[in-house]
Amino acid sequence: MNFIVAVDGSESADRALEYALSMVEPLGATVTIVYSVEPHVVVEGGQEPIAGVPTMGDHIVAESLEDAEARGEQVLEEALAHATDAGVESTTELLYGNPVDALTSYAADTDADGIFVGHRGISKQYEGLAGSVAKALVERASCPVTVVR
Repeated sequence: MNFIVAVDGSESADRALEYALSMVEPLGATVTIVYSVEPHVVVEGGQEPIAGVPTMGDHIVAESLEDAEARGEQVLEEALAHATDAGVESTTELLYGNPVDALTSYAADTDADGIFVGHRGISKQYEGLAGSVAKALVERASCPVTVVR
């Protein structure tokens, strides 16, 4: 049996990992810890216009793919160390794109037995606009999804 645990560096994802490890360890199951790389885009206030756009007062700042990958690798490294300490055979996988699309595709492609995900992650400020990742996973995944509060 192999289960997927989605992590994003949030406290909620840490709780999901901890819960998943406690559930799968007695089963002798393996865990694949995944992080979906999706560079952040933020709007920062500013008085100086962006070159070539004289009327823009706010600045749009996009995180580079390299920075997003480095952040993801760091989160995966910490989660893998925790899983190893718990005695659960684990691997990591860096996914790309929208977390819901990436996770549901990966779960289907790997015939995962289930997904563990935190209730609210790093992107909680955007949930009102885009919907919860956990909610969307429950609706779209081809395997059981455990949402951990």
